[in-house]
Amino acid sequence: MSWNPLLDPQIPIGDQVDLIDRVIVPRVSDLSGLQVRRALPVAGRKMVGPFIFFDEMMPTELLTGQSVDVAPHPHIGLATVTYLFQGRLHHRDSLGTDQWVEPGAVNLMTAGHGITHSERTDTPQRPLALSGIQTWLALPKADEDRAPAFQHAEKAALPLLEAEGKKLRLILGSGYGARAPLQTFSDTIYADALLDPGAGLPLPDEHEERAVYVLSGEIEVAGDVWPAGRMLVFRSGDAISLRAGAQGARLMILGGAAMDGRRYVWWNFVASSKDRIDAAKEAWRAGDWAHGRFRLPPGDDQSFVPAPEV
Repeated sequence: MSWNPLLDPQIPIGDQVDLIDRVIVPRVSDLSGLQVRRALPVAGRKMVGPFIFFDEMMPTELLTGQSVDVAPHPHIGLATVTYLFQGRLHHRDSLGTDQWVEPGAVNLMTAGHGITHSERTDTPQRPLALSGIQTWLALPKADEDRAPAFQHAEKAALPLLEAEGKKLRLILGSGYGARAPLQTFSDTIYADALLDPGAGLPLPDEHEERAVYVLSGEIEVAGDVWPAGRMLVFRSGDAISLRAGAQGARLMILGGAAMDGRRYVWWNFVASSKDRIDAAKEAWRAGDWAHGRFRLPPGDDQSFVPAPEV
């Protein structure tokens, strides 16, 4: 795609008010053998737009014979988003979906009333690199009980916007005059931006809440420099521009409309009330895969992740 004037900013100069509402330093933890940086949720900031969970799967080398095996587990009240930079993951769910996701493509699974899925890698015959981002989108109250669904888009189907010194792939929602193909249920922007050294980028101003997560390099915002592994949450309504540092930068842009009320999170469940969480908890613990609320994925139904006791 050719030059896009919406990607050509005028970087503000001179003194400015503080544009950044919150700087989040992710906590690092181990998840199924992967090192992850979790930026959302954190104390004092549970969501940015619909984004209620944000994990960076840090670059990992799976050794020969080593694999990632996340057994079937349930979700309600959210949509999961898987976007990889390296490697590939095998998604199977209780709808019968059997889909690999590879770098640049996106898997979007809407849990709604309830879904079960597994995520696994190949057992490699030689070392295999794996990295990417996994996020959850909270569903509006009108949609949190909807029927579950799965969508997939290949890399070539996602809008790629280019201007001098920058490339931006729109993963979900709308921004910069483009719209991604997969359906979301509230205003959303989610994009992967790659900036050359010194390249400037404005953030779209039509979204109520916005943040960026710095994957590599560093960025400058209003004179302050921020390294990789930081999420910057911006104030609503401000005109925001940023510039890549001397090594360039790669970052994720995320945000959208503020959610319509508080959301509770327990394990893999998101809901607008504790009663909804409790009902899903009891349904999973009951283990009635033939007649209950949850099913196990066809072809991957020999194990499952038990619910925590707390």
